[in-house]
Amino acid sequence: MKIYYSVEDFHPLPYAVVTSGTFDGVHVGHQKILMRLKETASAHGGENVLITYWPHPRTILRPDEPAIRLLTTFEEKAQLLKEQGIHHLLRIPFTQKFANIQSIDFIQEILVKRIGTRKLVIGYDHRFGRNREGSFELLKQNATDYGFEVEEIPPQEVDHVAVSSSKIRKALEEGDLTTANHLLARPYSLTGRVVRGDKLGRMLGFPTANLDTESANKLVPREGIYAVRVLFYERVYGGMLYIGTRPTVDEKRQVIEVNIFAFQQEIYGELLTVQFLHLIRQDIKFSDLEALKSQLVLDQAAALRCLNP
Repeated sequence: MKIYYSVEDFHPLPYAVVTSGTFDGVHVGHQKILMRLKETASAHGGENVLITYWPHPRTILRPDEPAIRLLTTFEEKAQLLKEQGIHHLLRIPFTQKFANIQSIDFIQEILVKRIGTRKLVIGYDHRFGRNREGSFELLKQNATDYGFEVEEIPPQEVDHVAVSSSKIRKALEEGDLTTANHLLARPYSLTGRVVRGDKLGRMLGFPTANLDTESANKLVPREGIYAVRVLFYERVYGGMLYIGTRPTVDEKRQVIEVNIFAFQQEIYGELLTVQFLHLIRQDIKFSDLEALKSQLVLDQAAALRCLNP
């Protein structure tokens, strides 16, 4: 997969089948669009193109609102799209200037002249251009004039629920991993660099790797103890992960730390990816460290049951 970081880097293709959107999470609804994108390109001997935007448009369009927490960093999204079989990924910087582009100019200057679009495949209720004026109806009206076809994909439903990134974010914020992972079609994951902590876990008999996610916009699930899989240098380990402020010791800042089962290496400075499988319990304050240690024994047993059902 080729990645382009500006429109100017892209050269028109002989037969481009294109889709556009934020594609945060690359969930099952997105995957339905991507499948149709690939099928269409293959049927015409063409290449598929995905246009995405960075930062998330809401950051620019609604600056007074709390910052949106994303299901995927750009690097994670790019890897998922590569695995889905995308040929060309065009990342357009979403600025206030870009937000003010008229929809007709987006069609003419980017879709037609810059990319060479022959067919456009878009999701249900896709909007684009200044004030979200562009729509499926507008695209259909102009498609013939500019020499491309347009196809709208209806919303994907799972268990009679329309899939959206917003629903997945809400599920993760509530600790509902069953719903989130079902709609993603994979476990939700978080990548962080291992940093030094105060070694409280080691003192309790449960040494942990403290993670710095290095991405302020990445969504961190609700606080609590989770059963997780840990990916480290192409090896997979079981573990239990804690997110919270460690109320038993009156910690003020939120920490993310994972106890990796059957693992003894020193890995400060390394990157770990954790896949969230199940919320074991919420974060609570214990009377003392001995009570916390006793609970951790139970948490470990619960995590092992999740990992080895």
